[in-house]
Amino acid sequence: MAEKSKILIIGGTGYIGKFIVEASAKSGHPTFALLREATISDPAKSQLVEGFKNSGVTLLTGDLNDHESLVKAIKQVDVVISTVGQLQLADQDKIIAAIKEAGNIKRFFPSEFGNDVDRTRAVEPAKSAFEAKAKIRRAIEAEGIPYTYVSSNYFAGYSLPTLAQPGAFAPPPPKDKVVIYGDGNAKAVFNEEHDIGTFTIKAVDDPRTLNKIVYIKPPKNIYSFNELVALWEKKIGKTLEKEYIPEEQLLKTIQESPIPVNIILSINHSIFVNGDQTYFKIEPSFGVEASELYPDVKYTTVQEYLDNFV
Repeated sequence: MAEKSKILIIGGTGYIGKFIVEASAKSGHPTFALLREATISDPAKSQLVEGFKNSGVTLLTGDLNDHESLVKAIKQVDVVISTVGQLQLADQDKIIAAIKEAGNIKRFFPSEFGNDVDRTRAVEPAKSAFEAKAKIRRAIEAEGIPYTYVSSNYFAGYSLPTLAQPGAFAPPPPKDKVVIYGDGNAKAVFNEEHDIGTFTIKAVDDPRTLNKIVYIKPPKNIYSFNELVALWEKKIGKTLEKEYIPEEQLLKTIQESPIPVNIILSINHSIFVNGDQTYFKIEPSFGVEASELYPDVKYTTVQEYLDNFV
């Protein structure tokens, strides 16, 4: 067996970052996390940081705005995975510059973990967020940096505990009435966060994922909104009252809503009305599908996920 690549995760204490750090450490890759001084000393993050240490993760201090610290960290590893949040997406050009200077990176995974940004047809404000990610893709390609882009589709933790209900932030999913976007027939893909971490790390040393988009689209996690509601109704043994929001009404609400509601709604429009996660075929020229590449990964199905709330 070839040695496992050393992996640096930037943004590892963020929402999806922590699952990727965990998956990397678990799978035996020498794992490094670049953290800001402020993060290491933040009481709210102390448990997470302690958990990293206990699982054998090497903590490096640095910052996207500190070029030297970036280059120094990158020189210690083979692969860089960025999981920085929305506000730092554009700053990933600093990671690209540091990777170029370091000159030793076998693969870069920019912060994606959602819709395929080259095939999305989102309206604003999601449109700009996706464009920021697409711009980073083009910069990576222009610099000739070997890459993998992970299109993990919808985080189960964002959507399934509330059945993506507007304004609902805590489980359980609705048991009386449900709001459905559009006609409810567009198919979406819902993936559990640990599985996203596992599939991402599996791709790191795989020649089949080099310079490709890895789509996480396990067959048992593809549902239309109508199918999702029907599954939930079956589990709770009850028929819900359904309110369908026509596309025109949804677009108007997006325009009138404040941040971050408008962002969430425009992402939901892209997924549940446009069907942006499922309308195209994955061609071998640009992409591969994770559950086909790694049939050994026992992923959490939507069925199993919803059982937690019954």
